Amino acid sequence: MSECTHDCSTCGSNCASRQEPQSLIEKPNAMSKIGKVIGVVSGKGGVGKTMVSSLLSVSMQRLGKNVGILDADITGPSVPKAFGIHGKADACEFGIIPSKSKMGIDVMSINLLLENESDPVVWRGPVIAGVVKQFWTDVIWKDIDYLFVDMPPGTGDVPLTVFQSIPVDGIVIVTSPQELVSMIVEKAVKMAKLMNIPILGIIENMSYFECPDCGKKHSIYGESHIEEIAAEYSLPVLARLPICTDLAKMCDNGTIELFEGDWLDAAVNQIDKM
Repeated sequence: MSECTHDCSTCGSNCASRQEPQSLIEKPNAMSKIGKVIGVVSGKGGVGKTMVSSLLSVSMQRLGKNVGILDADITGPSVPKAFGIHGKADACEFGIIPSKSKMGIDVMSINLLLENESDPVVWRGPVIAGVVKQFWTDVIWKDIDYLFVDMPPGTGDVPLTVFQSIPVDGIVIVTSPQELVSMIVEKAVKMAKLMNIPILGIIENMSYFECPDCGKKHSIYGESHIEEIAAEYSLPVLARLPICTDLAKMCDNGTIELFEGDWLDAAVNQIDKM
């Protein structure tokens, strides 16, 4: 092969510098049929991403949609617990079959493949990213209208792998009312824009606590600045979720599908209009 002279007129059409960038998007399992893929992300941990992912999935299913959840938080998987799913996922000659919740939501998580669900996942980043990719390529997501991807916090290997290898149609950013949230939102927004992923809007979790006796709303974590932050990035506020002890108990007891509340109705309708 001749040495590069940096003069493109001397190159053939097969020169690497002339080739278009190759897409890294992976094909799903041949038996999968997936509609929209929605990522649920945050720039930091502890803001309730898994709970929001679970509630969005339940709310979307109540609209009559077939829903799945891909738990991409490999080192901190908690989706199965929220839905009361234990044991191992099944498999066939064509791929891995996701477990189903009591109400019929398809769920895939590393906890459904471990010998014991409490076993730690002590793997390096590339291995973890590879597993997430396999949850897309090897799992049979059959007749799914909406696949929600519960992402790990931050902007590391796994979010990068998801954005590069899975055709994400849009993301929802989950935040909390603390002052540092503006910086956290900015990180998530910048990564999404860098990867050309549409941002559907922001959901603020732990926004307030409503007193069960008098009905007054208290800002436990300080006054919310979500409206100003959303306006700064021209993003809609999809929902503001309260601190709800009953909802926390449902997550712990594996009965998230029994929750009652309309906090996410507007968010789900917005997603369904994509």
